[in-house]
Amino acid sequence: MEFSTIWLFVMAAAALLIIPGPAVFYIMARSIDQGKRAGLVSVLGVSLGGSVHVLAGAIGVSAILMTSATAFAIVKYLGAAYLIYLGCKTLFSASDGTASEIPTAPRKRLRKIFYESALVEVMNPKTALFFLSFFPQFISPSAGSVTTQFLLLGTIFLILAFISDGLYAVLAASIRKRIVGRKASTKLMNRMTGYFYIALGVFSAFASPSKT
Repeated sequence: MEFSTIWLFVMAAAALLIIPGPAVFYIMARSIDQGKRAGLVSVLGVSLGGSVHVLAGAIGVSAILMTSATAFAIVKYLGAAYLIYLGCKTLFSASDGTASEIPTAPRKRLRKIFYESALVEVMNPKTALFFLSFFPQFISPSAGSVTTQFLLLGTIFLILAFISDGLYAVLAASIRKRIVGRKASTKLMNRMTGYFYIALGVFSAFASPSKT
């Protein structure tokens, strides 16, 4: 893979991870309720669940490419369309007042928190759809093994997510008081996420690596 493609992926992934999503709110709830240790254990569980989706996605995308190059192109365009859909959905949720809030989380043992976090992430179909729509936009069959490219991007994404989620776990209490607790700030974060999804979907539809 070209360095410019990897760098572009890193910037896009980092921008997405900075804005809190459902997994981050789950981690923050754990950290606020039971302390940093519980939050960091949740981060480890979510990372494990994410790695399962990365492996499954790598196998699935490779199988699609083996079927035909046209099928792979269709997956990329459908992925771009799904990113635009996520952006529109996020914008609508921000405008109608349904911005995300930190959920309540009953106290549990750390081992149970780890397994529960991993299971929740594994069983989340939205994570699988996101990986299958986001990663192929940066993959080019001419750059070598699609499986290797997917696993490389997946590893980078998981590392960035681990760092980002870990920081949110450590800073959960102050973030809840200063940012998430304010409805206007939560709406602003949702709008930023929505616009970024749409921009990423449009960009990837017209500037996919497979076309260069």
